[in-house]
Amino acid sequence: MGKKTIRHTAEQAVRKLRDAEVLLAQGKPLELTLRELEISEPTYYRWKKQYGLMTSDDAKEFKRLKRENAKLKQALAEAVLDKTILQDVLSRKA
Repeated sequence: MGKKTIRHTAEQAVRKLRDAEVLLAQGKPLELTLRELEISEPTYYRWKKQYGLMTSDDAKEFKRLKRENAKLKQALAEAVLDKTILQDVLSRKA
């Protein structure tokens, strides 16, 4: 059987990256560090690229901003649709 896939939050990923930094600084080999943190090497490098300099608070704020951005995009799409419908109705009256 294959390994169970675990989804980590951005905050968990940042925390594991910081833990990895500590273990690596102590001289622990990367392979053992990743095994201890229960993450794969590709995951480690993907997270490092994505969250490299973030703190846990930064990751929370980033997640909040992404949610807010999605809501704003939805509101804009609805406003554009409303405008299009109104323009269509007005053009039919003319």
